[in-house]
Amino acid sequence: MDGTYRYASTANGKRDPHHGVDILNKFGTPVHAAADGLVVFAGPDVLPVYSPWANFYGNMIVLKHADDLYTLYGHLSKIDVKAGDGVQVGQKIGEVGQTGVAIGSHLHFEVRHGAVENYFSTLNPELWLAPENDTQNLPCGALMISITDSTSKHLFTKLTIARYPDSSSQSDFPYYLDTYVNDMAKGDESDENAAIGGLQAGRYRIALESNGQLIERWVEVQSGKLTQTVIVVK
Repeated sequence: MDGTYRYASTANGKRDPHHGVDILNKFGTPVHAAADGLVVFAGPDVLPVYSPWANFYGNMIVLKHADDLYTLYGHLSKIDVKAGDGVQVGQKIGEVGQTGVAIGSHLHFEVRHGAVENYFSTLNPELWLAPENDTQNLPCGALMISITDSTSKHLFTKLTIARYPDSSSQSDFPYYLDTYVNDMAKGDESDENAAIGGLQAGRYRIALESNGQLIERWVEVQSGKLTQTVIVVK
């Protein structure tokens, strides 16, 4: 997953807010259904239905799942299903490509809830994909973070997230993360405005700066689980 352009980020102001995640892979790599579902769209987005622009996703597939959830697969080079087909989790539905506005070969993946044609109905895919072991085959989990002020208003800030293995005073390589841009931070303090998956299980320090002060929170990320933390900046 491309860590430089995460969900609801702007790549340091260089790009529009991202409504999904990019999974980098070679042209022609198989794309599989994330869950059992029904194909509601499969083809080129010649009309601006799922975004404000025509030919934005290029060749794309939209699947409907239980609980009014949808997944969207964009920039495909090949489509193997058609609207009305039922699919099973893990079934091959297409292949990675570079259609639409894609820069380089990759899969653009989105999760939407409710009104699937609403471009702003997206959710962060990192909170919906089951955590898998990392490249070293070590167990991983995910972290969901809410940063608010004392009135429960979400704050835009930069975070440093670092793992401290075995209670060591030395951290692993840190992650640098921005909270969501303001128009994509939904709900109250119980809803996240930052998230990251694929974290090795262990003890993490979340740090940010506000009004010249360092604020930190220690959390435990567990294997195969989602850890939620709320930080109120006063």
